[in-house]
Amino acid sequence: RPGAPGEPTTVADPSSLPGISTATLGTTTPQGTWPIELAHLAERLDTEGIPHSNMEGQVLHIHQHLDLFVHGKSVAVPANIGIHQAAGWLGALHVHDATGVIHVESPFKATYTLGQIFDTWGVRFTSTCIGGYCTDATNTLKVYINGTLYEGDPRTLALDEHQEIAIVYGSAAETPAIPTTYNFAPGQ
Repeated sequence: RPGAPGEPTTVADPSSLPGISTATLGTTTPQGTWPIELAHLAERLDTEGIPHSNMEGQVLHIHQHLDLFVHGKSVAVPANIGIHQAAGWLGALHVHDATGVIHVESPFKATYTLGQIFDTWGVRFTSTCIGGYCTDATNTLKVYINGTLYEGDPRTLALDEHQEIAIVYGSAAETPAIPTTYNFAPGQ
């Protein structure tokens, strides 16, 4: 559940959430990214206490940028994560377009986490796995914030205003140039 500012956040174990993908890219993901899972979205959001309604929340309004790399290749962050268009509502954590900008627009102040955006998307994300890619003898999963390696549990990483978040899975030789900043649009 989201915690109040300054309080620890409890994030669900993704293996306990319905509809979480553990696929590798190219197997069940012909678009080169993980599909957005909507069938169980409301249940996942309710489990984590993430509000959802037919309008964006106005009390907490911050943005982050997410870059994903698997084996040295950029992986798209799809538009409409957290947005259930057919049902006419969206979650407090969502993505409007394919730029990788995460919108946190909540009706109350709380601490939201990186793990919760992946739970909203419907993709497994733990300290050792993203989708079907898990740390092994050759490959690691690393998270960078504004170009600096994050040493904690990435699921509990608090989302803050204008973070540049890079998630990198692969061997040391496949590590891309790590972005340090993102040029947010005016008003973001």
